[in-house]
Amino acid sequence: MNADLLTNAVDLIPQVQGYAYPNERTLHPLWSVLIVVYPYVTGLVAGAFIMASLVRVLNVKALEPIYRLALLTALAFMLCATLPLLFHLGHPERCYEIMMTPHFTSPMAMFGFVYAWYLMAVLLLELWFDYRRDFVDWSRTESGLRGLIYRAFTLGVTDLSEPALRLDARMGRIISVVGIPSAFLLHGYVGFIFGSIKANPWWGNVLMPIIFILSAVVSGMALCVFAYLFLCWTRRVTADMRCLDLMTSFLFYALVIDATIEGLDWLHRLYSAEEGIEVLRSLASGKLFYTLLLGQAMMGTLVPLLLLGSLQLARKWVSDLNRRRVYFGCSALILLGVLAMRWNVVIGGQLFSKSMRGFMSYKMEFAGHEGWWLSLALLALPFIILTVLIKYFLALDLPTIENVVPGAVRRPHSSQAAEGRAG
Repeated sequence: MNADLLTNAVDLIPQVQGYAYPNERTLHPLWSVLIVVYPYVTGLVAGAFIMASLVRVLNVKALEPIYRLALLTALAFMLCATLPLLFHLGHPERCYEIMMTPHFTSPMAMFGFVYAWYLMAVLLLELWFDYRRDFVDWSRTESGLRGLIYRAFTLGVTDLSEPALRLDARMGRIISVVGIPSAFLLHGYVGFIFGSIKANPWWGNVLMPIIFILSAVVSGMALCVFAYLFLCWTRRVTADMRCLDLMTSFLFYALVIDATIEGLDWLHRLYSAEEGIEVLRSLASGKLFYTLLLGQAMMGTLVPLLLLGSLQLARKWVSDLNRRRVYFGCSALILLGVLAMRWNVVIGGQLFSKSMRGFMSYKMEFAGHEGWWLSLALLALPFIILTVLIKYFLALDLPTIENVVPGAVRRPHSSQAAEGRAG
C-alpha cells in the first residue's frame, strides 16, 4: 500500500466512527462554516427584496413603511454576500478570474454574473430610481459630507418635473418585476449546486433548489420584521401595527409552505427508503440532534408556526405590545432556525462516510480563516453596513413611497426632522 495512503488512513482513525476506506482521505469536511454563512446571507438578500417587491409589484399599501428598510437591508447583505467565499478560497486575489474566464457549464462560475447582474442592474438601479428625488432635495438642503454624498448620488440628474418623476416610478416598478425572478435565481443556484451532487444522498435531490428558495424567502421576511421592530425600539417610535400584522401574515404563510415542502421531502425519503436513509436517521438522532430536531424543526419551525398561527386567529384579543413581543421573538427564532438548516445541509451532508458505514467529525476552530470568530464577524458586518445606510438614507419617521406629484409634501430628512422637533 502506498505510504501516503497508509498515513492518511491511520490519521483518520480518531476522526471516524465505524469504517474508514482508503478513498476517504480528508480529515474533516472540505466545506467549512463559511459555506454555511454564504447561502444564509444570500438567502436574506433574496427574502428582503421579495418583501420590498410586495409594495412595488403587488401594490400592498400597508407595507409601505417597510419598503425602503427592506431595500436597504437587501443591499447591506448583498455587499457582504461574496465575502464568505473569498475567505474560504486559498487565493482570494484570483476571484476576478471568474469574470474574466467564464465557464458556462459551472454553476459556481455563473454566480459571478448573477451576482453582478442582481447588484448593479437590479438592486442599485431600483434604489437610485426610488431615491433620486430625495437625493436632489437633500443635496439642496444638506451641507458638508452629507451634501457631497447626496450631490454625488444624483449623478447630475436634477430634473424634478412631473414626467421625470413618473418615469422614475415606472422604471422602479419594471426593475422590481425583473428583480423577483433574479432574486430566485440568485439563491436558487445555491440549492442547484447541492442538488446536482448525486454522490451525496442528502444533497442529490431535485427539491433542494426549491427548499433553498423558500427558506430564503422566510428568512428574509423574518429579518425585515426583526429589523423594523428593532429600529422602532431604538428610535423610540411606535411601530405601525397594520404594517407589522400584514408582514407577519406573509411570514406565516411563507413558513407554512416552506415547512410543508421540507416535510414532504423527508416523508418521501422515509417512504422510498433508499440507501442512506438509515445514515440520515442516525445523524438526526445523533450528531445533528440539537441543530436538526431542536434548532431547525422545533424552535425554528414548529414554535413560530404555533405562535404566529395563534395570532392569526386571536389577533384582536391580544394587545399591541404583546403582539410586538411575539413577532420579535418568532422572527429571531426563524432566523436561527434557517441558519441551523444551512448548517445541517452543508456540514451534516459531509459528516457521513462515502461508504455510508461511518461518520466524520467536525469541530470549528476559534480563530483562523475558517473559524467561528470570522463567521460571526461576517454575520455582523451586514448589520453594521445597514446601520450606516439607515443613518444616511432613512429618515427618522420611516418614510413611505411618496406620490410622484410635483409639489407634494415631502417628509423631512433625519437632520431636518431632528431640528424641527428641537425647535
